[in-house]
Amino acid sequence: MAWQLHYTSARRGPTGRAGFQFVAETPGLPDGTRAAVAPYLSYRPPPDAPPSPGDAELDLFPVSLLYDEVDGRPLLLRCRYLGRDYSGRYGNFFAHAVVAEPEELEGLRPAELWHAAHWAPLPAPGGVLDPLEELTPGSALDPEALAGWLAAAGPGDPYALLAHLVDAVAGVLGRGHGRVVLVADDVEAIARWIAVVSYSLPVAAAARLSFTTYTADPDGAAQRLVGTTPAVWATAQNHASHASAFELRRGAPDFRASRFARTVAGCWRDRDFGGLDALAELAPPDDPAREGAAALLALCRGDATVTADEEGAAAELLARRGTAVPGWVWRDLVPGVPSMGLGLTLAVHARAQESGAADLAARCELRVGELVSERLAGASRLADVVEAAGVAERAGVRVGPGEVAASAARCVRQGPAGLKDALTSCPAGLRDALLDGIVTGLADAGDRSSVLTPENCDLLYEHAGRLRAAPGVAVPVLASVGRRRPGRRIAVTAELLRLDGGEAGAVDAAVREVWAAPPSAAECLDLLDACGPEPPPAALAELPSQTFARLAGTGGDGLTDPATLRLAERVRALLPDGRAARDAALVQAYGMAITAGAARAARALESLADAGGATERLAREAFADAARRLSLRPPAFRAELLAAVPAPVRARLAARWTGELPDRVRAGRAPLRGREVERRNELVETVLRLRKRGGAEPSLEAWARAAARRWLAAKQLDSHLARRPELRAELRDLLAEDAR
Repeated sequence: MAWQLHYTSARRGPTGRAGFQFVAETPGLPDGTRAAVAPYLSYRPPPDAPPSPGDAELDLFPVSLLYDEVDGRPLLLRCRYLGRDYSGRYGNFFAHAVVAEPEELEGLRPAELWHAAHWAPLPAPGGVLDPLEELTPGSALDPEALAGWLAAAGPGDPYALLAHLVDAVAGVLGRGHGRVVLVADDVEAIARWIAVVSYSLPVAAAARLSFTTYTADPDGAAQRLVGTTPAVWATAQNHASHASAFELRRGAPDFRASRFARTVAGCWRDRDFGGLDALAELAPPDDPAREGAAALLALCRGDATVTADEEGAAAELLARRGTAVPGWVWRDLVPGVPSMGLGLTLAVHARAQESGAADLAARCELRVGELVSERLAGASRLADVVEAAGVAERAGVRVGPGEVAASAARCVRQGPAGLKDALTSCPAGLRDALLDGIVTGLADAGDRSSVLTPENCDLLYEHAGRLRAAPGVAVPVLASVGRRRPGRRIAVTAELLRLDGGEAGAVDAAVREVWAAPPSAAECLDLLDACGPEPPPAALAELPSQTFARLAGTGGDGLTDPATLRLAERVRALLPDGRAARDAALVQAYGMAITAGAARAARALESLADAGGATERLAREAFADAARRLSLRPPAFRAELLAAVPAPVRARLAARWTGELPDRVRAGRAPLRGREVERRNELVETVLRLRKRGGAEPSLEAWARAAARRWLAAKQLDSHLARRPELRAELRDLLAEDAR
């Protein structure tokens, strides 16, 4: 049984409220069904649709048929645009949802229900809907009708387009994520293409192919196969997110589709639905072996165009499936074994062993042994070595690791090698031998640059332990990985420091290359931890200073981060002498300067000002930022601070504080903005408080006289100091000194 729900905008629904809501449903809905269906209930017209359509124009709006799964049950949802709602506003639509038990779709492909009789054109009155005892597909999308339509479809070659579409859908199903977008003005055409693709899949795979015939948001659609219009597609925000998008009016892409997809298209061209069933029996489209299935079907039908690679894929499929291979395959293949290549010979060998055909298995083993030795001896590419090793493993023929290593070394010495495919494809028992041969070949090669590409360096790094015996190979590999992958820099550095027998200069240069970009404080701490209790080498001892300098250039917040302060403490303990220690002390002084009381802050500022031997940039920016932060403290604190620092530091602070004021504040021009007035008044108050404490800073006093000289400024300062008569008196004295 299947349950139905109707959803639209109504003046008064079952709950008595107005607006979009469920207006009818089948009694006995499973718990949570409404909530599960609700996220799918939307419809937005294409941007080029008439904004105020008349009744005759409503049929031109695309109908959306959506198929997905909610709470383990199939959901079929049909939406059509209704135009105006009960209040006369446009934007209303009608959604008819069907939620079924999985067995209700057994043997059906959801796309068959495009023109099913149960779809209602308008909401049902009364609020109660009958259950659907059976989901009956419409007749317009049966395979024969679709084959006839496909033959006349255009533009271009519809079968080439179908092949590319099958490849795209197979990729999405195989990955388990992503979507394929179909773009056309005619939603009927989109529905037919979806149906053709669905019939090209086994029933189980079609059940996993969620789709929608139309959406105005292809970027946000959760379905695997998504239809939309050219106008929508033209305004999509992120076309790059769609690796597979097909504008049906433009026909097929230029590149060649896979044999599997071409075979599917050929079956439709010939109306060979039995061929589609045979493909499904051999391998579903989301199986990586689908190319082998297509090649195997071609071989069984005597197709002479099967390439050696495709024959190998077919053989791999036979070997992998074993006794699960349908009997008709063996019937059609076995008589032709004497003329087959190695791959199929191996597959037949495996079958002979399973069936107890000892003589046939023995003859296959002899042949395989000969071919493996020949291939290893004549191999010019690592792929040849790996293929021969794989052949031996599958046939149970033993091959010596030394033979594999020697062959691999020779291949690498001859030029660039496909390391990724080789290391990935090599049998596990021979992978170390292959890797040893690769490293030996690289160590002997005069020019390694063509082989040590970034990708290959990443692959070799995964086996860093086996590189230690060849420092000439290990150093460039580790330097490449560390330079490009910041997250691995610490581990790479540890490997570089473990190398024996390499040139110290080369290792030191590699370390500097890896750490060309200064680390974060936390990363620098981890690096020092990885180096152990001993002081790090010179190339690493420089890094804390670079880290501190970079953090000082970001506004100072980084210098007070707990990780930065821990790094400073660690550096002073691990490297008590030298620039790094002086920079670490400067960082600690900065933290004290901006957080401590006036007396301790004064001592810290004195250290910042007298940072001999520290990194010049760090000292300069740390003092400048500390002065900036301290300029925000209350006047009483600043006066106490100025009184406590030596005269040179006081003058430097005064220059920073007045220099940070806007030009119009420094020049005393009026009118000033509220915060500018406040900053001027507070700095004048600081000068006055400093004088009350018996201190003086000539540059600040000169600035204060100039700032207080104007009539408006005097009035504002008088108001600011209204509750501080002693400071008013001090201001009069300051101005009187100017008069003298």
